[in-house]
Amino acid sequence: MPPAPLIISAVGLCRTFGQGDAAVRALVDVSVDFPTGGYTAIMGPSGSGKSTLMHLLAGLDHPTSGSVAVDGTELSGLSDGALTRLRRDRFGFVFQGFNLVPVLSAEENILLPLTLAGREPDRAWYERLVATVGIGDRLAHRPSELSGGQQQRVAIARALVHRPAVVFADEPTGALDSRTGAAVLQVLRDTARELGQTVVIVTHDAVVAAAAERVVVLADGLVVDQLERPTAEQVTARLLTKGR
Repeated sequence: MPPAPLIISAVGLCRTFGQGDAAVRALVDVSVDFPTGGYTAIMGPSGSGKSTLMHLLAGLDHPTSGSVAVDGTELSGLSDGALTRLRRDRFGFVFQGFNLVPVLSAEENILLPLTLAGREPDRAWYERLVATVGIGDRLAHRPSELSGGQQQRVAIARALVHRPAVVFADEPTGALDSRTGAAVLQVLRDTARELGQTVVIVTHDAVVAAAAERVVVLADGLVVDQLERPTAEQVTARLLTKGR
């Protein structure tokens, strides 16, 4: 079977914050690819550069040097307007803090990206999403009436409702207890497998990282390893060994 086509390709990414003696090198010559339909975790301790890498991959920040291409289109060649449209149309985002609108119902929150874009929802796709995330009996409830896990399920559906090319999840289980976090990870796995969705998750948690098909391990701004279907113990051991 031929390898899946690449949806994102990053080459020689460097990101430096500040200047002179105060300069901090957050990323150093990072090259990494993300296949279409894959579920990849970017793993590393605090300060390893994992969130910086996600921001560059998603066009939320600009590299000091190096390049990011989405479907073969180099992000540095896009105008601000084109980059905004790419983020809106091609990417979905799931955050640790849920970021739901408190005055809207779960259904209204899920449909919000389409509402803002003036687009009608694909009802079949919407119903499939709701079934996949398991939130069908809570659609009329506002965020304050939902548990943390339910809010994150709503956030996942919202990230997917416009059929983005890639969903970026930044510490999506960080605000959840271990049992609820495990359930949310299962939803993300189901999303990648059943809906053919590309998922890139950023985490410092080895258990969360091990739920992915592939783990990109960062330490001190460098990619120190890439692991295929590792256990949490293997992720932790490799991070400790390579991060020294």
